[in-house]
Amino acid sequence: MDTNLEETVIIRHPREKRSKCSLTPLEGRPGYRFYRARPDWHFNVTGYTVLGLDAPVLSPEDAGRPLLLLDSTWRLLPQLEACLVGQGVRRSLPEVKTAYPRVSKIASDPTGGLASVEALYLAKLLLGQRDDSMLDQYYWREVFLRNLEAANLL
Repeated sequence: MDTNLEETVIIRHPREKRSKCSLTPLEGRPGYRFYRARPDWHFNVTGYTVLGLDAPVLSPEDAGRPLLLLDSTWRLLPQLEACLVGQGVRRSLPEVKTAYPRVSKIASDPTGGLASVEALYLAKLLLGQRDDSMLDQYYWREVFLRNLEAANLL
């Protein structure tokens, strides 16, 4: 497989709005590839660390693989997961309070659910690839960093 170990792949649900997405400012930066899922599309996760729920917590030992993040609402996430083929290594993130003010009238988020940029920042932090510039355009940056300090992660 020809992947860069520092690479991060973000797969967006087709209904995810770029204008509201916290990851949009990262588009075009080196080391990030964005894909929009579509019907009958698949992505081979073999060799990737795939962020998700109900998996062992990500640690520095996972740093030898490229990272994959699914960008979607929690309700639509199963549709994105159905696009994944192959055998990736599933990892989760430690529980940290999100700074993003969530309001959903349809479904509740899982405990520890983070905004996409928060999840990606925390994953990179845990892998020893801290990059505070990822949060430069995130409105709730300071609150999130305080939440990470409160969780003894910074």
